[in-house]
Amino acid sequence: MFFRKKKRLRNEFNESLMEELEQLKWNWHNQKSLLEKSVDPSEEVIAQARLAEVKYFYLFREVKRRNVRLKR
Repeated sequence: MFFRKKKRLRNEFNESLMEELEQLKWNWHNQKSLLEKSVDPSEEVIAQARLAEVKYFYLFREVKRRNVRLKR
């Protein structure tokens, strides 16, 4: 009885974690393409692209640590 709730909460959190990971991946790719298309990128644009990359890989490592799998 108690473990069902724990498993359900873990699954809900894992789903939200995967959604957040996809959103950060999309954001990182957008920042990277903006940086590649820019002729003379400012320091702020470079910093935003780097920050997006760091956020994505941090969450990616967390997903791998939790051993989360995609449901198909």
